[in-house]
Amino acid sequence: MTECEWFDMTWGSSASSGYCSQSDSEHELEQFYTARTSLRKTKKRKDRDEQVDWRKLELSVSETQQKVKEYNAQVNSNLFMVLNRDGSYTGFIKVQFKLARPVSIPPPRSPSSSSGLDDECQEDKSLKQRTSFYLPRDTVKHLHISSNTCAREVIEALLKKFTVVDNPAKFSLFERSERQNQVYLRKLADDEHPLFLRLCAGPNEKVLSLVLKENETGEVNWDAFSYPELQNFLRILKREEEDYVRQIVQRYALARDKMKDALKNVSTPG
Repeated sequence: MTECEWFDMTWGSSASSGYCSQSDSEHELEQFYTARTSLRKTKKRKDRDEQVDWRKLELSVSETQQKVKEYNAQVNSNLFMVLNRDGSYTGFIKVQFKLARPVSIPPPRSPSSSSGLDDECQEDKSLKQRTSFYLPRDTVKHLHISSNTCAREVIEALLKKFTVVDNPAKFSLFERSERQNQVYLRKLADDEHPLFLRLCAGPNEKVLSLVLKENETGEVNWDAFSYPELQNFLRILKREEEDYVRQIVQRYALARDKMKDALKNVSTPG
């Protein structure tokens, strides 16, 4: 598990410098492009139908052994898969966080404040004092899991790694794949095994990658947050707005300069 430590990140650096936009513009563009091309270019329907459904694959013990060998031969790092005597195997998966909403973590416990309080009172107090903020954009986490580990257990492990106290049922694990310049997302069932999908697809992230997203689509209940948390969100929102405005201004300025350069090369009519 030493390799996992290279991918760990501390909450201190995340909370002070990182935040995640509430709307992932890149992903929205990918979804729009997928919808547009699938509607206008019916000839790609065949490619869609030919997309491999890893869930339907069933591997024998010998096939699994061969798959593990082929997988390890393609890995450039030392994040190999290891076969066990009982036929199971262990390995690493990388999960990318695509969260549009803030997550909550408990406040640090101090020995003095916890004395004289039972566990139930302490837990209730921690829930009231928990801190909420946006995770850094495109946060990734490597997990060492077994072939028997299901998607729901992966979600719970990820939240535990980052000490997130939100209900795991609010999140889902998604399979992301790229084919013919299109991006496909599929929600994993709770009992699916991510390491099996990783083994069948191979280590190529374009063929298959794993993404953690919110499971619910409703509006954020801002009334549930405290005054300092709302102030922090407003500062983040202002920072995002200024950055977005700056990008738009630069885009139009660049287009304007190109038009002016083009005008210089065009002779005046008459």
